[in-house]
Amino acid sequence: MAIEKLRARIDAIDRRIVRLLNDRARAAIRIGAMKDRQNAPAFAPAREEQVLRNVEAATREAGILSPEAVRAIYAEVISACRATERRLVVAFLGPRGTFSHYAARSVKWSSLAHRAARQRFGGAVELLPVSSIQAVFTEVAQGRADYGVVPIENTTEGGIGATLDMFMDSDVKVTAEILVRVHQSLLAAPEAGPIARIYSKAEVFGQCRIWLANHYPDARLIDAPSTSHAAEMAARTRDAAAIAHEEAAELHGLRILHRAIEDNPFNMTRFYVLGKTSPAPSGRDKTSTLCFIKDEPGALHHILTPFWRNEINLTKIESWPSKRKAWDYCFFIDFEGHSEEPRIARALEQVRRKCSQLKILGSFPAAT
Repeated sequence: MAIEKLRARIDAIDRRIVRLLNDRARAAIRIGAMKDRQNAPAFAPAREEQVLRNVEAATREAGILSPEAVRAIYAEVISACRATERRLVVAFLGPRGTFSHYAARSVKWSSLAHRAARQRFGGAVELLPVSSIQAVFTEVAQGRADYGVVPIENTTEGGIGATLDMFMDSDVKVTAEILVRVHQSLLAAPEAGPIARIYSKAEVFGQCRIWLANHYPDARLIDAPSTSHAAEMAARTRDAAAIAHEEAAELHGLRILHRAIEDNPFNMTRFYVLGKTSPAPSGRDKTSTLCFIKDEPGALHHILTPFWRNEINLTKIESWPSKRKAWDYCFFIDFEGHSEEPRIARALEQVRRKCSQLKILGSFPAAT
């Protein structure tokens, strides 16, 4: 009898929760109407991060659920309420089965990559696979997608060249970042024999260089457009394998020969979420910039000094060919803080005077 009473109490609580969720959705609809009149974006990372921090703090004070569990629940609540405003279209480097797909998709997968994406988009998005990183930028720039997900750097291989190149001329903004733990697996067809060829992307081969040298020193390494394409090719060949996410095995009917073959056990890829505008300050932000330096002695020192003087912590600095002339370089510089903060704005103005060109790629909430 005591159990039945407790179950009846749970049922009553559930009815109250559903009523409150619908009240929240009605408020979201009103906000959506206001955003439409103001031509404001549906996805507001700073506000959503603030809501998630608020509920985490609330459960620490009064709850028995873990903050991580409550955050996951509210990511879905926010997503469902946002869907009443307008369903988001998110472009990513396809086809299905790529790591960009796992970073962007929003159905119930067990991978860490998927959980990272759900923290950003929840479950109410339409995913748009495209054929290249350039196409992701184009879909966002031309308004066919609200947002795009692109890899920006890997802890083993460094910057992703195709993404860095696109920032040279594109005006899309970085609106958020996603951190994804990357585990590579060796996959092959069920009937595959001795492995003579291995398909994957060049960056992936770099992440598994030592393991491959020790286990398949004689195998021919063949570059593929994506890890998903690599899995497709391996599925059609009896003497070949592919390096991809282990969930690509189920997608393409492959078996997993080896798991976690990456050389660096802390292998991570950082993804940028692209949009038309940068979000407002959240209180824990980062800013990404692109600096074209002047051709003069001490040029790099001159653009770094304002960050030091204003006590701004740099989180990334990477040189990259400017593509304007031979041996001419620019620098991608990320740092803590939002471009609208007075201290940051002051430093950026000082940097601008020392550069031939300064592009602010975006300010966004720092990933956790």
